[in-house]
Amino acid sequence: MAHVTVKINGYTYTVGCEDGQERHLTAMAEQVDSRIEGIKALGSSSGEARLLVLAALLMADELHDMRVEIDGLRESGAKPGKAGRGDADASSRRISRLAARAEQIVAELDRP
Repeated sequence: MAHVTVKINGYTYTVGCEDGQERHLTAMAEQVDSRIEGIKALGSSSGEARLLVLAALLMADELHDMRVEIDGLRESGAKPGKAGRGDADASSRRISRLAARAEQIVAELDRP
């Protein structure tokens, strides 16, 4: 078993993974850190645990949206990966929805 040291929100963590998965684990940690930086950019000055929960919720929301999109493509018989202008517009709308959802989550958690 390999061990990788990653940095998330300024904190260092050593995490075990299967041999050969070190780059993948590092990339995943960078994604989590990126989400946390996005949350902090929205003005949330939450504690470490809360930031990690928000990042996990954002990533789970993205994963859910992707699964719904893939299921829709399967049902329609469309093939993923054939990007066109409509796909770019859909991606733009999706990013806007994710940003709005992130703001909503932060606002709900900031309520007393």
